[in-house]
Amino acid sequence: MKFTQPKLPYAQDALAPVISPTTIEFHYGKHEKAYIDTLNKLIEGTEYEDMPLEEIITKSDGKLFNNASQAWNHIFYFFQFSPDGFKEPSGKLREQIEKQYGSLEEFKKQFEEAGVGIFGSGWVWLSTDSNGQLFISQGKNAENPMTQGLKPILVFDVWEHAYYLDYQNLRASYLHKLWDIVDWAIIEMRYEG
Repeated sequence: MKFTQPKLPYAQDALAPVISPTTIEFHYGKHEKAYIDTLNKLIEGTEYEDMPLEEIITKSDGKLFNNASQAWNHIFYFFQFSPDGFKEPSGKLREQIEKQYGSLEEFKKQFEEAGVGIFGSGWVWLSTDSNGQLFISQGKNAENPMTQGLKPILVFDVWEHAYYLDYQNLRASYLHKLWDIVDWAIIEMRYEG
């Protein structure tokens, strides 16, 4: 198998109560693993077999795109959290957020509204272009801003399997609580890297 599921950088119960160990078990342990396993089967013996995951996402479509993008999206999502990370952005990212949105609070409000506003399943993204401009966008199903030439730096998963065990149908509550575990040091590295 070419792609393997990376080990989480924290214990399965470390993000509780925001994300429960049961949700980690199902969301990371089963859903994400299934995307990676299916991706490996789909690329076997094809032109995509030796491509980096990001290249597969930008060059594929259909079932292959869905599984490649979902594998990448989930890894990106789980690896931005920390039980004891930086709770607010600083430096260039903080300056850009305040320049474009007025304040961190207003940015969070708009980001949450974008997540609540997605009909059905998908992702809410914060991405940047080559000039450092920030973009909040909604992605349905497996959509990823890389396909529009943007660099993702933050994402909240709004598929029901990401939150239903912990929040039932209260997507807005789930989105609001995720800020408690976002490690802004990771988001800053993604922005400046």
